[in-house]
Amino acid sequence: MSSTRTVVLAGASGFIGRYFRARFEQDGWTVRTVGRKGDRSSPSATWEDDDGAIARVLEGTELLVNLAGRSVSCRYNARNKAAILQSRVSTTAALGRAVALCRQPPSTWLNASTGTIYRHATDGPQTEQDGELGTGFSVDVARAWEAELEAAVTPGTRKVPLRIAIVLGPGGGALRPVANLARLGLGGRMGPGTQKFSWIHVEDLYRSVLFVHARKDIAGPVNVASPDVVDNRELMRMVRRAYGARFGIPTPAWLLRLGALLIRTETELVLKSRWVQPQKLLNSGFVYSQPELGRALLQIAKGTS
Repeated sequence: MSSTRTVVLAGASGFIGRYFRARFEQDGWTVRTVGRKGDRSSPSATWEDDDGAIARVLEGTELLVNLAGRSVSCRYNARNKAAILQSRVSTTAALGRAVALCRQPPSTWLNASTGTIYRHATDGPQTEQDGELGTGFSVDVARAWEAELEAAVTPGTRKVPLRIAIVLGPGGGALRPVANLARLGLGGRMGPGTQKFSWIHVEDLYRSVLFVHARKDIAGPVNVASPDVVDNRELMRMVRRAYGARFGIPTPAWLLRLGALLIRTETELVLKSRWVQPQKLLNSGFVYSQPELGRALLQIAKGTS
């Protein structure tokens, strides 16, 4: 293994990837990347390259983190569905083939998945051990994503799918459209307001990656979320407070569906009840830097992490 700690970030051009790259470099890691041809980040290898080129980037590195995947903030028409699925499954398959070619493969491969894999839950938290998987397009994508990781033949590399909740952080992430609604006075509950909101601060996502990599005893899917789960009504109250909105008009489900058509997205992103319990992280002693949603939102609104 290389004497320098080296990480490969696949899909490093998005909000999370850019944050990860900066943090790994701050912590003294050498960062290599795999991305699309033409990315401004000038990736070390591209998905358009052959498996051997990607394998050379992976050779002798310590950690592989795959974040690649097309944004799900779009209408779920046939073309977009195919692109969302393909962008996750094909990149994971390519990494699996490349890792298999390495003489010194990464010791850990952490592959993004999603907390949306669980069912719409308002009656109890969904843990890795007893959580119930849901149905529908998003769940099908998550299942296929994790199945592709499982299928990769990499005996020298521990593979862990990260079932990541909605990621919040300064300068991007899923919070921006919600904050914009609050500023416009539309920051009331969305739909029934009883749907649960599972989230993770991007810094704790980064820290959980380091934690799971270091803890070789952790196996299988890992839920990456804060234990501080709130419902949508409470979420919007906290968003209004953070962004100084004195009132927020509630948005009924029918109006959300109309608005989703206009801005070309899906209401699932706000109406599905996600109650993701990070049981493995809690049992292993992971300590959150941003455990409370209200405090995290206030800091994000001020532009600090």
